[in-house]
Amino acid sequence: MQQLINKLKNKEARLGVLGLGYVGLPLAVSFAKAGFQVTGFDLDETKVAAVNAGDSYIIDIASDELAQVVESGKLTATTDFAQLASVDSVNICVPTPLGKTRDPDISYIQAAVGSIAACMHSGLLVVLESTTYPGTTEEVILPLLSENGFEVGKDFFLAFSPERVDPGNPTYHTINIPKVVGGVTSNCTEVAQNLYGQVMDTVVPVSSVRVAETVKLLENTFRSVNIGLVNEIALMCSAMDIDVWEVIDGAATKPFGFMPFYPGPGLGGHCIPIDPFYLSWKAKQAGSEARFIDLAGQVNSFMPRHVIKLVTGALNDRRKAVNGSKVLVVGVAYKPGIDDMRESPALDILEMLANLGAETSWYDPHVESLHASADWTKFEEWSPEAVAAFDAVVIVTPHPTVDHSLLLGTGPVIIDTRNALKGHKSPDLIKL
Repeated sequence: MQQLINKLKNKEARLGVLGLGYVGLPLAVSFAKAGFQVTGFDLDETKVAAVNAGDSYIIDIASDELAQVVESGKLTATTDFAQLASVDSVNICVPTPLGKTRDPDISYIQAAVGSIAACMHSGLLVVLESTTYPGTTEEVILPLLSENGFEVGKDFFLAFSPERVDPGNPTYHTINIPKVVGGVTSNCTEVAQNLYGQVMDTVVPVSSVRVAETVKLLENTFRSVNIGLVNEIALMCSAMDIDVWEVIDGAATKPFGFMPFYPGPGLGGHCIPIDPFYLSWKAKQAGSEARFIDLAGQVNSFMPRHVIKLVTGALNDRRKAVNGSKVLVVGVAYKPGIDDMRESPALDILEMLANLGAETSWYDPHVESLHASADWTKFEEWSPEAVAAFDAVVIVTPHPTVDHSLLLGTGPVIIDTRNALKGHKSPDLIKL
């Protein structure tokens, strides 16, 4: 153990990052910038080629930043998982989606661990960063890595450290977000703490790997439940003709006991719509109920349908049917300022509109293509004249680079699901 800790402290350890997506690539670059020799592993040949060319496909990593560590020889990428045999530590950063029945899909984790087990050697540190249910590290990963008689905490070290990536956040990034870590044994925690301590500003050790796994789920469940609450309040306010945005602004003036959350057309991203159900699933396995999680999920899942109801009502007021109407959806990324469309409610809204017979178009300066449906036309010309051709416009994601006030007075009814036109009043404007 001490030998590996010394190698970490002296930046002599060779580090591996398995999975070069929104979590893995920024982590690999951070390790490399700190002075470590890093190998990134991914099955996607396109990603590997891009990394080795210094061409970033992640919004939080500039190509110049990536190119610098690649050209210095500190970071290389490969599809050859046999090279795992040469690393001293490997961080697993692979997707963990939900199945159709909202059961955890840990097949990517299992595949990653299988590749590591095939190259297993004494003194290796393995850290899972992919979000999953409590118990995964000990129940799934540990047996696979122990098959050849290796003893955890002695021959190898195993820990969990939840990723806390917030794409597009200009303030918090890989280095300055406190890093929680919990090991299967105290030795595992100590070794993992020394890995992150060479790179992160703050490392927060916890007493067990299960605590670390649950920390991540609590963080995103907190957000999901509170967003579900404010979405329900928004539905109530809509029924009573009360401006929910003004209600929230008023409540937010209280200096204690209140934290503002905001309603919207649905949840997006890989974390908030998915992670709470990992906890809910595991709770049910243990004979416990997760009623808040399930209820919040129901409310949040309903919001795209509420948006469609607003569109339908607004068009009806103009003696128009959705069928045959031209509808523009503005913003298809799941949150402002990024190009990530994972779980974006805009996709559900576009699909529902198309199923009702609307001629659907979308506009998003950050997104090149939806790769979804040929019936969803990309709108290129952001001008009053071009917007005037539509019957309705739905603001789903308010990118800060988009002047939404341009929509006012152009003719179509505007359904503003994000309060992007705060302070503006128009008979054509309908808020969530």
